[in-house]
Amino acid sequence: MRETVELFVTCPRGIEGLLLEELRALGAQSPRETHSGVSLQGDMELAYRICLWSRLANRVLLVLERFPVSDAQGLYDGVAGIDWSQHLLPEGSLAVDFGGILPGVDNTHFGALKVKDAIVDGLRKPDGSRPSVDRVNPDLRINVHCRSAEAQLAIDLSGHSLHQRGYRLQQGAAPLKENLAAAILIRAGWPQLAAAQGALADPMCGSGTFLVEAAMMAADMAPNLQRELWGFSHWLRHDAALWQTVQAEAKQRAEAGLASEPLWIRGYEADPRLLQPLRNNIQRAGLGNWVKVYQGELATFSPSPDKGQKGLIVCNPPYGERLGEAASLVYLYQKLGEVLRQHCEGWQAAIFTGNPDLGKRMGIRSHKQYALFNGALPCKLLLMELQPERYVTGSARPAPERSSQPTQPEQQADSAPRPTAPAAGAPQTNARLSESAQMFANRLKKNLKNLGKWARQQDISCYRVYDADMPEFAVAIDLYGDWAHVQEYQAPESISEDKARARLQDVLVALPGVLGIPPAHVVLKQRLRQSGSSQYQRMDRKGEFLTINEGQVKLLVNLTDYLDTGVFLDHRPLRLRLAAEARNKRFLNLFCYTASATVHAAVGGARSTTSVDLSKTYLDWARRNLSLNGLSDLHQLVHADVMQWLEEDKGEYDLIFIDPPTFSNSKRLDDVFDVQRDHVRLIEMAMDRLASGGVVYFSNNFRRFRLDAALQDKYEVSDISAQTLDRDFQRNTRIHRTWRLSRR
Repeated sequence: MRETVELFVTCPRGIEGLLLEELRALGAQSPRETHSGVSLQGDMELAYRICLWSRLANRVLLVLERFPVSDAQGLYDGVAGIDWSQHLLPEGSLAVDFGGILPGVDNTHFGALKVKDAIVDGLRKPDGSRPSVDRVNPDLRINVHCRSAEAQLAIDLSGHSLHQRGYRLQQGAAPLKENLAAAILIRAGWPQLAAAQGALADPMCGSGTFLVEAAMMAADMAPNLQRELWGFSHWLRHDAALWQTVQAEAKQRAEAGLASEPLWIRGYEADPRLLQPLRNNIQRAGLGNWVKVYQGELATFSPSPDKGQKGLIVCNPPYGERLGEAASLVYLYQKLGEVLRQHCEGWQAAIFTGNPDLGKRMGIRSHKQYALFNGALPCKLLLMELQPERYVTGSARPAPERSSQPTQPEQQADSAPRPTAPAAGAPQTNARLSESAQMFANRLKKNLKNLGKWARQQDISCYRVYDADMPEFAVAIDLYGDWAHVQEYQAPESISEDKARARLQDVLVALPGVLGIPPAHVVLKQRLRQSGSSQYQRMDRKGEFLTINEGQVKLLVNLTDYLDTGVFLDHRPLRLRLAAEARNKRFLNLFCYTASATVHAAVGGARSTTSVDLSKTYLDWARRNLSLNGLSDLHQLVHADVMQWLEEDKGEYDLIFIDPPTFSNSKRLDDVFDVQRDHVRLIEMAMDRLASGGVVYFSNNFRRFRLDAALQDKYEVSDISAQTLDRDFQRNTRIHRTWRLSRR
């Protein structure tokens, strides 16, 4: 009779119940479900079988000892009380994983160190030799967890986590762990469908994890059959003969399964660069005859099994964690639902999503939903029956000031400009609009008709077409040729997050059809209240630039990488005014950002221009704007703190433009800049640089800003804000304030 041992099998959060059933099927008697795992009693054959066959486990821990512990010394003493010569040779290697709470042990590294010391001291030879530490492939991996004044000490029989099957050496972005993919397939009923000779398809297969795990289930392959190194491989109490017996049985079952007629298992991936790595993974798993993958877009997905069999559609759509991706996800889910309804009737569907709200955009009712975790990210598994009776029709933030001109980011987005195409020929979308989405669409159509006519008459290709006209749809929408730049304002406290999210999705669904642009040309950003450098952080790293025309100049905009695009559209009239006044003038642009005003002044005939900003990234952008218009390096770009530079500069200028941030606390500044507090000193230093007869234009977007009365007593000051707002910004006249100053 074999010795009974205590085992603890860990797994990802949310699949403990599935693991419990799996362990029962493997022969466990009276297993008990706990947080992120299952505890059980059994023998070593069961332990080996779990290591080899569990599709859901992370680790298989063999509990050696439990002992009371109150501090670090007690931990050391408890570990030292075990006869480690039965488990590890003195010349062997070990690693320790420590977790839990223990007084006097402030971090896991210190806890692991105490455990290691106790083991090493017990095995140290008279000559001083002792076991070494190997964190990657140790001869023995020890797991210690402390809780409620008790320590559980176990040997990790699995070694590396069991989700690492070994076939997925090449993978795409953000792949699912293998055991989570297996859990999704089991929840979706794939083992039963496979037993009935059903089919399986993944329309967005990525690195192919669903495909391989599904094929291994269908072919009766042990998921870890190909693993060569285990946590018990060099354990002194390892029963090699028993292991070989368990392993031989698994090999026989796999050979028999693979010799049977393969099921129809297919994957489709849009990115051709992923196909060869994907096929390599499948071949490495030994499933080249069972799994086939092809290049294919979601829009053309239509599973056609050779015998007309139905089965399971399974996929894990992108999550869109980066800013700017949420818009595309709305259309992706909508298209996924459309494809499933049109081409997959009679199938089952399992959609694993980090955006469960978007699942409603598919137009298919889920009959079951399961909460799961992809790492730390809460997700849901939506199970659907693709039958017409399950289909549904339809689905289903005052505007804040723009962010201050960035001075923080320093990374360079290195990309050549590319032109925009006219919106007239853009494809239409066939979005299903809810009642609220249709209400928004009607308002947008009205705006587009009125503002579009004005924009064409003024030869303006980039303008604001909507600015929170309807409070329940509180977004700003700017058109850049055939691109839409959508900024979501923070919802009032009276609006729930769910409702705000649903309204935003309505906007994103309606936009392409109304504007006549591809869904991929809609870029979403959330313009929430931010502080400090957080408002300047880079949002993406695409480095893609569009070229726009404004008056006589060309400018580069980037719709994805930062909160702002490189051009403040509300300043269009002021830039054109500067261009008209700049001929033969010495022009100074302070807080120049991407120097769009400088380009206007230079093209307008300025004798010289000087542009000052603290951001190297935006000065590089400015340099490219100048180059795009055939302007030379004679136009000076200065990397400096504006306030310090003004104190030191001795130049004289005829035309000065100042558009400072509301607030800046860049690490490169000796002090914090606050426009309300510092504007008097800023303007007076600029006026000291102003030539006789010169003009200063001062603007900012701080809503509560008040120009100091002392300036109006000292200089000729005119509030020209109304003259610097075009028709597309009449709804939000507080978007900026502008003054013209000159000497008396």
